[in-house]
Amino acid sequence: MVTGDQGDRAAQTGSAARPQGGGHIATAVPQAAGDTGNADQVTVKMPADGAYLSVLRTATAGLAARLDFTLDEIEDMRIAVDEACAMLLHQAIPGSDLKCAFSLGQDEMTVCVSVSCVAPRVPSGDTFAWTVLSALAGSVNAQVGPGDVLTLVLRKSRDSSRSV
Repeated sequence: MVTGDQGDRAAQTGSAARPQGGGHIATAVPQAAGDTGNADQVTVKMPADGAYLSVLRTATAGLAARLDFTLDEIEDMRIAVDEACAMLLHQAIPGSDLKCAFSLGQDEMTVCVSVSCVAPRVPSGDTFAWTVLSALAGSVNAQVGPGDVLTLVLRKSRDSSRSV
């Protein structure tokens, strides 16, 4: 648990102190908006363990609400991020971290969820889980990057046909 000075120090430095006992805590690090044009960037890094997924669901909902997504769109993204993490966690190296990078545009949220794997396998695009994920997020891609990092990229645009 982060308390007192540890929490204050984490908030000031943009990183979180490790709790005693060697455990991990989630960190959220806003990056300069100039890094990718006009999009705000938020990255959450935490242990690749299903027990921490509620943190990502909450972060996803808060960030989607910031973009004025509807309640249905917010819930779709919460479920999509949760499903993407579930797809990745079974391949994660034990003790590794799960990284979730959010990019917030004017009317679009892009979420990149990634984890280190021993022998990463891109999820098949013809499964029911992939179909559900695509329906919830709008656009889904998977890729294996350097260092055997498996990443799922979700993109959801705000419904522009509704009146604000």
